[in-house]
Amino acid sequence: MSEAPQTQFALQRLYLSDVSFEAPNSPEVFMVKDQPNVDVKLDTSNRQINEELYEVTVKITAQVTFGEKTAFLAEIEQSGAFQIAGIEGDNLEHALGAFSPNILFPYAREAIDNLVVKGGFPPLMIAPVNFEAIFAERKQREAQTTQ
Repeated sequence: MSEAPQTQFALQRLYLSDVSFEAPNSPEVFMVKDQPNVDVKLDTSNRQINEELYEVTVKITAQVTFGEKTAFLAEIEQSGAFQIAGIEGDNLEHALGAFSPNILFPYAREAIDNLVVKGGFPPLMIAPVNFEAIFAERKQREAQTTQ
């Protein structure tokens, strides 16, 4: 009688894998009184490192413009190394595509906010993100395209 493999899920390391900040029109842009246009993009990715180690990354790109002039462009990639064992198939996909990004997002949000503030701009308050809903929506789209 063989035992089922023990389920393991643990964050091993948390790190910024990429950081970029540009403010091409400073200091003149600090004088602008117009309402800014804020564009925030969010993406996630993952890759297997070895049998039980996966890297999951949450990428946030924020660009703020005043008309044609860019105030700043900030981008961070917040990554985590997760030890995952005894989780397979759809459950592994869910752990990598929804559960892990939910763990990483608060760190990513803080990192990009700190970067923007250090650039001399007001805090960038990114609203919480429901990665469960994003994951479910992506799975639904995938199911529709395979039918």
